[in-house]
Amino acid sequence: MANAKVAISIVTYNSQHIFKVLKNLKEEFGQDDQFRFVIFDNNSNEDYRNQLKEYQDFADITFYHENNGFGFGHNHNLLKANEQYFLVFNPDVILVREDLLKMLEIMDRDKSIALLVPKILNSDGTPQHLMRDRVSVFDYFLRFVPFQFVKSMFAKRLASYELRDIPNDREVDIRIGSGCFMLLRGDDFKEVGGFDDRYFMYFEDYDLCVELKKRNKRIVYTPFSQVVHYYERGAHKNSKLFKIFMNSMYKYFSKWGWRLF
Repeated sequence: MANAKVAISIVTYNSQHIFKVLKNLKEEFGQDDQFRFVIFDNNSNEDYRNQLKEYQDFADITFYHENNGFGFGHNHNLLKANEQYFLVFNPDVILVREDLLKMLEIMDRDKSIALLVPKILNSDGTPQHLMRDRVSVFDYFLRFVPFQFVKSMFAKRLASYELRDIPNDREVDIRIGSGCFMLLRGDDFKEVGGFDDRYFMYFEDYDLCVELKKRNKRIVYTPFSQVVHYYERGAHKNSKLFKIFMNSMYKYFSKWGWRLF
């Protein structure tokens, strides 16, 4: 769509929620030509791809021959896109159109914001604490340690790390937002070269935020819009994903410097 204002990018690999998500998006956005949907499939199984083809009237879909990860797919969708805004959108997010429109109003009003993130909720309405005030090895140890008494000892530290006390009555500048839902100014995304696709999965959103901050770009949280995220916490449950997570964490700290505490 030549006149689209927002390119909404979804990268998927056999996502269990994608068809519920696409049904919701079709209902919310219909044929509104302000929005262009682009999907990058990371070599999902054949049945899944065939089901995805049913949405080719709604979205531009790329069926790639191998899985090169989250950042690679979004870069393919967005780095050559011409829209004013890019929305990095997980295949497990439920969005109400009005919430996105409110976010676009903020971006239109304040040109200093490069990246805007909403309140992210579980399906039961409870908040997910995915924003970060810092990135350190010790904080990740606390998140993964299985002993509740250790978490309790450092409850205040974890709360500050996860921005649990962030105000809910105004927009707030933050350091790091979650890649599950990021509204970006297209020119700023292109200026940093998109995601660093050396991360297969995990930490590419942190890396993007650091790149933007390095250029004095603002990253802002708005409590006035919200999305529902079917957060799987895969790295906590799956040994293969945990290895990918640890490899990405090593790449992140090797690139930006090791912060133990």
